Amino acid sequence: MNTFNNTNYKNLPNKEGYYGEFGGAFLPEFLKETFQEIEQAFTKIKTDENFIQEYQALLKNFVGRPSPLYHAKNMSEKLGGAQIYFKREDLNHTGAHKINHCLGEALLAKRLGKKKLMAETGAGQHGVALATAAAVTGLECDIYMGEIDANKQAENVKKMRLLGAKVIIVKQGGKSLKEAVDSAFAAYLQEYKSAFFAIGSVVGSHPYPAMVTYFQSVISRELRRQLREHNIKKVDMLIACVGGGSNAIGLFHDFLDELELELVGVEPAGKSLEFGQHAATLSLGRSGIIHGMKTYLLQDEENQASPVYSIASGLDYPGVGPIHAFLKEIGRIRYEAISDSEALEAFALTARYEGIIPALESAHALAYAYKISPNLAKDKILVVNLSGRGDKDVDFVSQNYAQIDFKD
Repeated sequence: MNTFNNTNYKNLPNKEGYYGEFGGAFLPEFLKETFQEIEQAFTKIKTDENFIQEYQALLKNFVGRPSPLYHAKNMSEKLGGAQIYFKREDLNHTGAHKINHCLGEALLAKRLGKKKLMAETGAGQHGVALATAAAVTGLECDIYMGEIDANKQAENVKKMRLLGAKVIIVKQGGKSLKEAVDSAFAAYLQEYKSAFFAIGSVVGSHPYPAMVTYFQSVISRELRRQLREHNIKKVDMLIACVGGGSNAIGLFHDFLDELELELVGVEPAGKSLEFGQHAATLSLGRSGIIHGMKTYLLQDEENQASPVYSIASGLDYPGVGPIHAFLKEIGRIRYEAISDSEALEAFALTARYEGIIPALESAHALAYAYKISPNLAKDKILVVNLSGRGDKDVDFVSQNYAQIDFKD
């Protein structure tokens, strides 16, 4: 049942960092003071005109915002149903939405007197964005990346190193995003006094989910203005992929109160919905604690984080941001799952018919839009957050998926 009307979302999280029963800050005792300092600094910068002006100037003149709202006329016509629009986060400097919060975190780190940024990355987009933010703000940068993801996204590894970041390849466990997070945070525990941990999504201990949400909400603020510019009086659905959930909450944030507008988060169904073959956390997970937060979590019989898989490295995470767990619980956002094969088809169709190569992460959201569009009336409007571009994925797809046509 949708109970969103009875919830004052704008007052969340509470002072302990909870969205309903989800969130919090599960931290070693010696880190609590540091995280309180981060929270206090974050609270101050939201009303600091100098910080806001510096951040907004970087978004405009360095990132290239606002990102356009684009009518995908060819795909809309091909599918014969709803009108599909893309919010073009792929056109941001560094090629994804990640730069929005990386710049904010880098500026905040400087305010706190930190010398280094530390983080994990999956698909490499957060790593590239953070390395970029570190370069432009004059900070050092360490990026942890699972070996499997580093091999899949070799181009992004090269970019991070070129930008001056130290890339540490994680070879233990599943060698993917969870292990990268574990290793990055373990290293941060040794350097927390001089370094700033720049989390790559709306995950982790309070105040990180709220902080990343704040910086990513620029997407929905821009979209509201752009809908007026396009003379679109009514949108029927907003769609975004969900791994940790930063691009999704960025798209949804300023529309949460509009209950007639349907919000859909799209997770990876991977190869199948069997154990270890997907990362559909909100579809098949249950409440648990991971990486300093209480949230939905894919778990094994011993309540440990289960192995996960997705063709999209940025989505293969066993948890999800606590704000998404909360919004699922109250029925405000619906979460669906898209398979590897469906995402690959959307990847190819978008390239062929719209001249846009999307990230495999974004292709999950596009696939859901393409699946439902033919069953909707032609006056219905769908907006998909095209969260990143797929340059990073072309070699991997061409080498591993013969069904995608790369021939002349």
